[in-house]
Formats: sequence, structure tokens, C-alpha cells
Amino acid sequence: MMQKHILTLLALMLAGSLAVCQSPDLNLEKLDNYYQRVLDDWNLPGMAIGIVKDGELVFSKGYGALEAGKPGTPDENTLFAIASNTKAFTAAVLAMMVDEGKITWDDKVKSHLPYFELFDHYVTNEATIRDLLSHRIGLATFSGDVIWYKSDIPARQVVRNARHLPRAFPFRSGYGYSNLMYLAAGEIIEAVTGKSWMENVQERILQPLGMDRTILRTADLPSKGNFASPHALVDGVNVPIEWENWEHVAAIGGLISSVHDVAQWMILNMNHGIHGDDTLLSRQSLNQMWTPHATFVVDHGREQDFNRHFNGYGLGWGLSDYHGRLSVGHTGGYDGMISEVRMLPKEKIGVVVLTNGVKSPIGAITNYTLETLLGMEPRDWSAETLPRANQRWGEDPRVTAIKNARVEGTRPSLPLSAYTGTYDSAIYGEITVQLLNGELQLGFEHADGLAATLSHWHHDVWEIHWKHTHAFFGFGTVAFHTDNKMQITGMHIEVPNRDIFFEELKPVKIR
Repeated sequence: MMQKHILTLLALMLAGSLAVCQSPDLNLEKLDNYYQRVLDDWNLPGMAIGIVKDGELVFSKGYGALEAGKPGTPDENTLFAIASNTKAFTAAVLAMMVDEGKITWDDKVKSHLPYFELFDHYVTNEATIRDLLSHRIGLATFSGDVIWYKSDIPARQVVRNARHLPRAFPFRSGYGYSNLMYLAAGEIIEAVTGKSWMENVQERILQPLGMDRTILRTADLPSKGNFASPHALVDGVNVPIEWENWEHVAAIGGLISSVHDVAQWMILNMNHGIHGDDTLLSRQSLNQMWTPHATFVVDHGREQDFNRHFNGYGLGWGLSDYHGRLSVGHTGGYDGMISEVRMLPKEKIGVVVLTNGVKSPIGAITNYTLETLLGMEPRDWSAETLPRANQRWGEDPRVTAIKNARVEGTRPSLPLSAYTGTYDSAIYGEITVQLLNGELQLGFEHADGLAATLSHWHHDVWEIHWKHTHAFFGFGTVAFHTDNKMQITGMHIEVPNRDIFFEELKPVKIR
């Protein structure tokens, strides 16, 4: 395991770059002290935090390290992946297109994307743009993410492959957070405007707001400079990992931004879509985006945090009530980086938290900050949520179950060469198993980053040893299936985690 320079890291955590517009009623010193304590308690490599009040960025500061064990501290201009906070930009571009009369929220997806196809003929033909953006299509949360994750499959093909995914709930009667449907939304933007998703976001949002450090391509990071490194958490240690390029899936989470730039985005939204003398988003469209289209059950029989009465998802935004006030926000999860944007529009208060670790205190920070700014005595959300985070980032119970069920002393049923070959996954493409230097090698046609070696686990099950460190998963196994003639027919890949579902691949041996 990679060794960390702990003393250096702790020293870096005590440093920071602070930009504050002094306002005596905001209690910023109290918040600053709290943020530093949270960073230390959560063993987070680094983070940057911004607070917007009444149309201004009144607080911005970086904490910890750009990369664990190395000098350099984040600041308001440090670049982080904002991941699914990008979805609100996708919804906003579509809202602008609605304002221009180019589309309506209730346009059928099929009318813009003739190749669009889902698990059911009726849903395929009736699904609307509104349905795509509110996660009520009928797919399970994160279903199909294994198609695009670390792959080079173009967005259009990923959308095409969605037809192989099963229904999780009836159309428009549930909620399943679907990145694939936001890819379809991005494809609609390009089909209607003749310009890419990024060109639209650049021209319609980034340039007017002066978000000139916000980028899409990881290849642009060196020229921009001042960017954080993502980290995986391996045996409790923050390990720097490579940036993953999400350019091909930009509409779901491709933006790389800073506290300063995201603040401009929050200010626009809390100013009813008006920037200077220009109305970028009409009030009607903003109201649609901030109206719940999919709702979650709230238990009214017990006391709720924030005195909550409703909780739902609009178009690109999560919505709820927060101590009697409308709360609008989103979170984002990227390989080794977690972020959150939260706004109380009527109070014109917004908070952005960008972090470069996976065990991230984003919710604790936003809740403590908002309660402080509202003049309340805040709960110590960090102390309350840290034990749950520690449990979450301990060993997955499904991994423990697999390990406990291991049968020692078994041998494979067949010679190693029998397991080699090409396997086809309907939702993905080809997956290969090769024998090199006496070891089985697992390869994915579209994702070199998922290469792995296999070692015998028990019977016809093999343990996966990834060649690269991954932020969202680690331990996994491959079970090979045989027919009644003891011929290999396929495999089942099981990598217990909460984000990327390898079991959806269902590879069948074709040669």
C-alpha cells in the first residue's frame, strides 16, 4: 500500500487561501473554524467552499491539499470535477430552447432521436423531454452506467444500448436516477441546435457569466493549471488517482469548475435567470425546473430533519423544504471527487462545496452553513454523519458475504485455456479473457482502464485484480458458467458497489 507523508498532509490541512467580503451578520469565522475541523475529522485530502449571499460571493476558501502528501492548497479558482451538478446546466440549455420555441418540455423524445428505444414500446413512444430530466422513465437508479463508465462508447451508442436494460418500475410512477436519460437529453440538444452540448453550454451559460475557468476536457487541465487531484480511499488511506475524461458523457456530469465559477451560476439562478441586462432563463422555465416532477415519500409520522414536508426532483435539481424555505440543490460524484450545490433562493443564500476525496462531508457542511446563515444554532452535522460515512466506507457487507462463502481447496473444473475467448454483452460489447504467462487476463473492448488479472477463488469462480485503482469499487469476482457438456457458455461479473453495476453485463461466450 502506498505510504502517505502524514505530517506533511496535516501541515497542509492547516493552511488555506481565504477570500472574504466581511459581513458581520454572517458569522464567517465560526464557519471557517468548523470547516477546518470537518476536514481533519473526515480525513479528506482537500476541499474548496464558497458562500453566495445577495448576489455576491461573500466567502471562498480552500482547505487541505490539492494532492495528498504534496504541497499546494485549493482556493476559489481551483478546478474540481462537479459531476452531476452538470445536470442543471443540461436542463437549463433545454429550458432556453423552450423559451426560444425550438422545443417544448412535452416533446416526445422519439421525435428528436428516432433511434431512441427502451424496454417497452409504449414508453419508447411516449417518453418526453420532461420525463428524461426528472428520472421517472422506469429504469433503476444508475442502471446502465457500466456501459459508459471509463469507456470510449459514444453517447449516441450508449443511448441506443439502453434498450437492453430492464424496467424497474412503471412509467412515471417512481424514481430511478438515470444518467443514460440525461445522455439522451444532451443528444436532443445537439439534434435540435446542430451544435454540441458543450458548444451550447459555452455560448449560452459559461461565456455570458464569465465562467472562464470552467472546462470539459481533462486534456485542458495542464493549460488551465490550479487543479485538484482525485483520490480513492484504500484501507483508510487517500490514494491519488488519474483524472477520468467524461467528455463523451458531458451532459450527465462533464463539467470541471471552481468555487468562483459555480458561484456565478448560483447567482444567476437565484436572480430568476437574469444576468445584468440579459434574461438567460425565463421565470416560466425556471419555475418548471424548480417544480417537483418526481417525489419521494416523507414520513409525516415522525419528526423530520429541517422540519421537512416534501422532497422531490424537478428538472435537473433536487427540491425540498428546509426549515420552512425552498431548498434547491444537487450533488455530484466523480471518480475521487464529490461536490454539492445548495441554494435557498428566496433568502438568496447559496453554498458550493467541492472536494477531492470520496468520503466527503458535503451534506454536513451545507447544512451547518445554511443553519448558521439563517441565524439558527446549527446541529453538528459532521459529528452526526461521520459514523455513518465510516460504516459506508468500511467493507461492503456483500463483499464480506462472498469472502465468508469461499470454499478452500477447490480446483477449476477445466484447463485455463477453456476459460479464454471472446464474450459478448448486449449492453456493452466484447469482453475478453486471455491466457498470458500462466494468468487469465480480463479485458473490456471499450475500457482499457478496466483491465484486470484473475486468480482462482474457488470452483469456477475467479477473483478480479484490477490493474488500476478505482474510486468506486475494488474487490470483485467472475463466475464462469458451463453447459451440460462442460463447455463455457458465459460469465457473471460481480463487483459489489453502489454505483457501477457489472452484473448488468451478462457476457455470453461467442468464440
